[in-house]
Amino acid sequence: MRKTYCFKLYMSKRNKKLHTKLGTASSIYNHCIALHKRYYRLYKKHLSLYTLQKHITKLKRLPKFQHWKQLDAQAIQDIADRIEKGYLLFFRNIKTKSTRRVSPPSFRKRSKYRSVTFKQTGWKLLGGNKIRIGKTTFRYHKSRDIEGTIKTVTVKRDALGDIYLYFSCVVEDVQPDRTMTGKIAGFDFGLKTFLTASDGTRIESPLFFKDGLKKVQKANRNVSSKKRGSNNRRKARLGLARAHRKVANQRRDFQFKTAKALVEKYDFLFFEDLNLEGMKALWGRKVSDLSLHSFHQILGYMAAKHGARVGRVDRWFPSTKTCHTCGCLNDQITLNDREWTCCCGETHDRDHNAAINILLAGASASGLGDVRRVLAPAVAD
Repeated sequence: MRKTYCFKLYMSKRNKKLHTKLGTASSIYNHCIALHKRYYRLYKKHLSLYTLQKHITKLKRLPKFQHWKQLDAQAIQDIADRIEKGYLLFFRNIKTKSTRRVSPPSFRKRSKYRSVTFKQTGWKLLGGNKIRIGKTTFRYHKSRDIEGTIKTVTVKRDALGDIYLYFSCVVEDVQPDRTMTGKIAGFDFGLKTFLTASDGTRIESPLFFKDGLKKVQKANRNVSSKKRGSNNRRKARLGLARAHRKVANQRRDFQFKTAKALVEKYDFLFFEDLNLEGMKALWGRKVSDLSLHSFHQILGYMAAKHGARVGRVDRWFPSTKTCHTCGCLNDQITLNDREWTCCCGETHDRDHNAAINILLAGASASGLGDVRRVLAPAVAD
């Protein structure tokens, strides 16, 4: 299995050399995009990866492109690989007529080109917290030991200009030593309540962007009031990036802690497969603030690490409209109805009822036994 370690690089003047490498990678990337566009304009065909890499090798011999040699050959190959993957994804979505909008790779500003990946060459781990990239030695904050075989090292910078190292490693599959709790639960996402469990547990929505909105707005106004190209505008832009990074770090910390607590408490967790794009169209910023997609990714990672299992229920399953007691379907429920009463006389909380139905459907589909409700036979008049 793959595991990625992230470490922050020490602040140093020598970091300028990595920024230079990122700038060189940006130039190569934009040149390759121009070649793709020109090739299609002339031949109405897609430029193959092999042809592009062979052409880049020829270009590096010319005096005009000698500065490309600052970057390792395999790192340049990875740039071509990224462009190829982007085009293949674009063509596949067109062919399958996917509803997901995917644009072809396009030009990027030098300042917005964020990362470069080194494979087997171009770097070497030294003792302690030191790494040599090219001919320069850098130090990073080594918070833990790196396990497994390192396959790639990615140098990535954020909007503030801080540089991070990502080590992608292959580690052995180890069965987690877990004491089974015997608990299973279904969960319903909500805008007011982040998660509602079938056993009644509720986790409130921590809207970190909403809480930090005033600081973000103030930083935005500060950027707008500065003259373009000035040093004061650059400082104001860094202040805005710092405000956004704080919100992102708070959200990520909450999601990791919540996911860890859930997989330690429950053996099986079931969630509804939501249409997040449709939800964003309806409720916009609030859905983005909850960041449900990233929470699912983190939960999946934590579940694999701790030996729990996560299941999905189809998005078209009427979890909210179905009475978990008798199975009756109520089509009259609106989004404003937080509680409703079934024809059998049972009064339901909207989110709690949905969570129980998700549990019933998920457990049955996962082979945990037939836990569906048993309905009484109809009595003829």
